[in-house]
Amino acid sequence: MKATDIGGLADFAALEQVDLTVVGPEVPLAAGIVDIFNQRALRIVGPAREAARLESSKAFAKDFMKRHGIPTAGYRVVESPEEALAILRSGEFGAPSTPVVIKADGLAAGKGVIVASSREEAEAAVRELTTGAIDTDAIRKIVIEEALSGLELSLLLFSDGRDFRVMPAARDHKRLGEGDTGPNTGGMGSITDANIISESALSQILNTIVKPTLAGARDDGYPFRGILFIGLMMTAEGAKVLEYNVRFGDPETQAILVRLRSDLVEICEAIATERLSEIQVDWSRESSACVVLAERGYPQKPQTGARIEGLDRAMKHRGVSIFHAATERRENGDWLTAGGRVLGVTAVGDNLDQALSRCYGAVSEIRWNGVQFRRDIGRPPAIGRTMA
Repeated sequence: MKATDIGGLADFAALEQVDLTVVGPEVPLAAGIVDIFNQRALRIVGPAREAARLESSKAFAKDFMKRHGIPTAGYRVVESPEEALAILRSGEFGAPSTPVVIKADGLAAGKGVIVASSREEAEAAVRELTTGAIDTDAIRKIVIEEALSGLELSLLLFSDGRDFRVMPAARDHKRLGEGDTGPNTGGMGSITDANIISESALSQILNTIVKPTLAGARDDGYPFRGILFIGLMMTAEGAKVLEYNVRFGDPETQAILVRLRSDLVEICEAIATERLSEIQVDWSRESSACVVLAERGYPQKPQTGARIEGLDRAMKHRGVSIFHAATERRENGDWLTAGGRVLGVTAVGDNLDQALSRCYGAVSEIRWNGVQFRRDIGRPPAIGRTMA
């Protein structure tokens, strides 16, 4: 059964008397799976369709942030490539050499955001997005944004519509190549560590972004219940929102959840029943790291079908967990690659250096023909521009 068959999934949950459903992908959330389950009194964790628009429509999210005074990049929403080109040529977003970000409005499986370093690249991006590169529904509108400078981080939280619990802050490495080079990907690795964000910066984010976001959703009539993922840029003026996701995000989630000491099922049940205020969510004081092992050709045209070796040896390393993202298993027990980002090798440690050492020790055990991964996950990133 496909994740988009929300009626069929509701029938299955009712027939099998499923106690609780947790939604992972964004597409069924955007399609309204939570609304369907709620109508049938089936417990589910995730935002309703209207709240899911914070991810499924970038134009909706930007207008939401503007309406509720949430700091974000300056932007314009346009409804045709001709209008986008006219604005780009008008000087509204600075000189021709000023970077700018071009975004498809809708869900585009990670292909809808282009960071252009010049107007020539920006105009090419508009043409690329509107000439069949992605699904037509995703480009009914185009968002043009100023490119922010700073360090990116991800802040995830549990919310039941009234109360919330923050997860450890994470940093993702989006570019394919070492030194933050190459094309953007869904993420080549992530870390959590106490030094990622200061207490004062976190307090500022909670007061100017998290609380106004949740209050704004309530005021607009769609209280946010589920997992809220906020992509942030730490600029010279403070934190600004790059994007919202309305679900767990990969690979940050791997690095975050290995530090969870509370019962995740209990947390999800508290979200579904609006009792989050009644429970304590505890995290270890460790650091963590996740390194993504990807297939040859990723992210453009990944190969598949390569035989993976060394998983058993890697799993024996202390503090290591291995998350399968795109694998399949033969009857003889062999593991094969089945997509772009294949494995998320994750480790915890008393500090970040130890977590990274354990992680890369496990990575060194795993091999297949064409495997690619970054060897610099966790190193201090250069000051970057908007990549979300």
